[in-house]
Amino acid sequence: MKSTRRKPNLVAKPTKEPKLSRTHAPADLSPVDWQRGLRRQFGREQAFGLENLTDEPFFSEFRVSNPVSKSSYRVAIRGLGPGGNFCSCPDYATSELGTCKHLEFTLAKLEKKRGAKAAFTRGYQPAFSELFLRNEGKRCVHFRAGTDCPPAVREAAAGLFDAERDGMLPEERLGELEHFITMASKYGHELRAYDDALDFIAGRRDADRRASKLEQLFPRGAADPKLRTLLKVPLYAYQAEGALFAVRAGRALIGDDMGLGKTIQAIAATEILARHFGVSKVLVICPTSLKYQWQSEIARFSGRQGKNAARVIGGGRAQRQKDYALDDFCKITNYEKLKPDLDLIAAWAPELVIVDEAQRVKNWNTIAARALKRIDSSYAIVLTGTPLENKLEELISIVQFVDQHRLGPTWKLLHEHQVKDEAGRVTGYTGLDKIGQTLAPVMIRRRKSEVLRQLPARTDQNLLVPMTEMQMDYHKENADEVAKIVRRWRKTRFLSEMDQRRLMIALQNMRMSCNSTYLLDQETDHGVKADELAALLDDLFADPEPKAVVFSQWTRTHDIVIRRLDALGLGYVSFHGGVPSEKRPALIERFRDDPACRVFLSTDAGSTGLNLQHASTLVNMDLPWNPAILEQRIARIHRMGQTRPVRVINFVAKGTIEEGMLSVLAFKRSLSAGILDGSSGEISLGGSRLNRFMKDVESVTGSMGEGEAVTPAEEVGSIVAAADDDAGSAEEISADGNIRAGEIAQTDGVEALSRDMAADPWQALMQVGAQFVAALAAANDPKAANDPAAAAHPWIERDPATGAQSLKMPLPPPETVRQLANALSALADGLRGKIA
Repeated sequence: MKSTRRKPNLVAKPTKEPKLSRTHAPADLSPVDWQRGLRRQFGREQAFGLENLTDEPFFSEFRVSNPVSKSSYRVAIRGLGPGGNFCSCPDYATSELGTCKHLEFTLAKLEKKRGAKAAFTRGYQPAFSELFLRNEGKRCVHFRAGTDCPPAVREAAAGLFDAERDGMLPEERLGELEHFITMASKYGHELRAYDDALDFIAGRRDADRRASKLEQLFPRGAADPKLRTLLKVPLYAYQAEGALFAVRAGRALIGDDMGLGKTIQAIAATEILARHFGVSKVLVICPTSLKYQWQSEIARFSGRQGKNAARVIGGGRAQRQKDYALDDFCKITNYEKLKPDLDLIAAWAPELVIVDEAQRVKNWNTIAARALKRIDSSYAIVLTGTPLENKLEELISIVQFVDQHRLGPTWKLLHEHQVKDEAGRVTGYTGLDKIGQTLAPVMIRRRKSEVLRQLPARTDQNLLVPMTEMQMDYHKENADEVAKIVRRWRKTRFLSEMDQRRLMIALQNMRMSCNSTYLLDQETDHGVKADELAALLDDLFADPEPKAVVFSQWTRTHDIVIRRLDALGLGYVSFHGGVPSEKRPALIERFRDDPACRVFLSTDAGSTGLNLQHASTLVNMDLPWNPAILEQRIARIHRMGQTRPVRVINFVAKGTIEEGMLSVLAFKRSLSAGILDGSSGEISLGGSRLNRFMKDVESVTGSMGEGEAVTPAEEVGSIVAAADDDAGSAEEISADGNIRAGEIAQTDGVEALSRDMAADPWQALMQVGAQFVAALAAANDPKAANDPAAAAHPWIERDPATGAQSLKMPLPPPETVRQLANALSALADGLRGKIA
């Protein structure tokens, strides 16, 4: 008997979908299908939590939770295909794909359940009707009738919604929707609407009402006379236009050329919103160095006075918590404080957020930038002085804060505008003019050449900047010496020549400390002014034509400025008393004729006799005590032959003798030329002249105001951030399928990061390590051997006697140190266990 071997039944296995690349689209897939496939692929790999929120097994609402990020989103399932479902996550709201990883995860779980195939074949058939939002290139409201929808409501819906376009509401008929909802309610029929649909409808209604009210308030638009008295100073026509644009848009980006008054436009828009649209809480976010400048400008332009008008947020967490609890009209904070203070900001709930100097945030995927996008407000105004049309990645992220739907999804935008080589590397961009048209409803940008006739012949601006802690130490040491001498004079009404000399030296040292510690010790370089100048020039020279003149009384200021100019690759000449007279004409000619020579650095040796009117911007790093010398400086560019408006910027250190000088004009009048400007080697005062002088010294030192010092951690944060910016950017697709531009993160400083990383002490340790490496790199710079100031890093100190360098590292707060110690201890215990 033959034995027969049974052949096994061959059952065809389901074909597994090929693994999709996150960086290269397959040739046989469209970009949309590729992006949907990435989300399906990633979503089905996840170990999310899933909770059904109703009794319906399939067509229900679910909560999807991520155990890693601790976040959760609401998901509504209405079918298998994209478009009809809903998720509350940001990716679903902006991707225009009709799906996301949370939806794909949920569908994968449901498809495995018994009865899923029959349920999805039967389809979604609720008794109630629904209003929902679809975003397929454009956001539109759709209507889906329920099985219990009354005939009258169905008939009304047929006349309002386009059945051939899946029940879409035409945009021009959005105003009729309220009547339809009221009608459905009268018939007792349940009509449900999702949050995104309600937000979209409310946003459109608010915009229509704002436009209508602005038309009533200012019927002549920017030319309306009421706008001229809106602030304490009259607005130019283009500034009034910018303010109205920002209010009309609700969330807007003002990208005017530097010097056109973006700050005053934002303040004017704020006043309109406060007086006519109920805004009572304003949050200003700016670089640390500009916080007091904003406080000063708000008081000057709006007339709002008192601490509750505009409060600078500073100090430790406890102090900031108290400040946010106060009932202020405006609070002013810096980028580094956003992440640790998100809970305080959310509790205060600002209605308007103003973001200043947005172009300084080179990498918009940093901790601070991501925190900014989490701040919820009805209104927003972003100010940027650099044209971003040709910096697509930066532009995308900034505009996402203003209007996350304006430019569409990032994947689509980059696909349409990036030019890549055969290897997939980005080599350029195309079709950027189309982006400008898309941005027109939310962005306004004017060039100086467009508004030239409206500009005054000369504008002067005092720019208040903070001091660093090291600067304040030097300043206080000398201020104490001044106070001691003043007390002696007040008691005896007499000062010896030695005391007078000591007084003059101390006053001079106070002034020098306002620029940088380098002017006093010639080793360290703690200061804000030179970095602010570099940022200002970087913005100014985005246009290839402008030139600038920079004055300082001291050549050591030139030294620290030159280092910044070299780093920026800007050409310059340095004009001072040490330059031989026969070489001076060549310097002036080079500045005049060489397009690459953008900056003319000068001491007061160049304040007379020079014609520099081919520059239209003049920066005073320090103000001379004698007003005549100040006017002589300005006259170098503001003179016959000048064809452009002149801008004069005076850097003034907050809470110092410089700020005291601004408020005591008598001090300038009381001094003969040169007493404090260094033109007289020997100084001796007596009689009424000494009395007048001493009284003015008392007035100035008593009017210095208060200022928050920039901490060493914040100083280091800016240095490391700059290094990270120089490292470039990368383009990649994140785990959820979103393309993110510039994923390299920027360090925000020990103080801020220590709180940001409280849950992850390893990251804090990595950031401190990065700063440590930056300090070592500065110390080992070959230039440092010949020029000690070349290694000017806040952590590096040099012994003046031996030349030996030492490292002074600021520690994070105790709580972060404790967490780091615990983490390292746990690691050591684990390693010991493995070894055993």
